[in-house]
Amino acid sequence: MLAGAALDPVQAYKRILQEVLDRRPSGTRQRLAQALERNRSFITQIVNPSYTVPIPAPHVATIFEVCHFSSAERSAFLDAYRRAHPRSLVAVSHRPRGRHIHLQLPDFGSDSKNAAFDALLETFVNGVARLAGGHAVPKAGKKFAKEE
Repeated sequence: MLAGAALDPVQAYKRILQEVLDRRPSGTRQRLAQALERNRSFITQIVNPSYTVPIPAPHVATIFEVCHFSSAERSAFLDAYRRAHPRSLVAVSHRPRGRHIHLQLPDFGSDSKNAAFDALLETFVNGVARLAGGHAVPKAGKKFAKEE
């Protein structure tokens, strides 16, 4: 079903990811880039088995969510990832599920006001998640330019 048995361990999990993405609708790579807050060239490097760039462990759960891995695909990927990076996946399987949405937000005319608004939304969402018995949403980690 999934290729990768005779490949180097990093190539093996990248091949699985490549096969999964090849079966997904167009735009999935762009959505993955947005979810990981990276550019498309980074996605190309982590998907293509020819590149030696490994997939960072913190990105694995997001990749599973955005690419909608099946149980079999997830299992095959994790097996190959563990062979390549035996100590890297300690917390990946236990990360609470989240989801991404894209909103059109108002522009307040300055980077500092926009950043304050974004922080307010993040605080609100985390508060609602805690009240609902869930876990806080990971920080976005966005860097904002200084206000001119």
